[in-house]
Amino acid sequence: MSQIAALGLAFFCVCLTAMAQVLLKMGMSTPAIQQALAGDMRSVFWLALGSPLIWGGMFCFGASAGLWLLVLGKLEVSMAYPLISLGVVLTTIAGIFILGESVSIYKVLGVALIITGVIVLSVKS
Repeated sequence: MSQIAALGLAFFCVCLTAMAQVLLKMGMSTPAIQQALAGDMRSVFWLALGSPLIWGGMFCFGASAGLWLLVLGKLEVSMAYPLISLGVVLTTIAGIFILGESVSIYKVLGVALIITGVIVLSVKS
């Protein structure tokens, strides 16, 4: 696997992790689970266990972790690990556009700082 392919796989893993977060949030936001969260916490576990959205999120996490091993086998950890922070960027964007979460100047600045940091860390000396 070339370094370019490893970088592409790393970005795919980051996308899978962001998708996992969105699916888990959607699963935990269902009316039945929200109602259970207000009452008996034991029922939350069983409702979550039966949620296809939560299973989808867990599958995405597992697939991402498995594929990440291939990334670590090819890239230096000092190059690969900063890419994980792009998951915060993607998850924030997905939260805004898919989940309808609010946009604030602090979110925009935070995302810009993360992207800047990843660029700075990826520059070869």
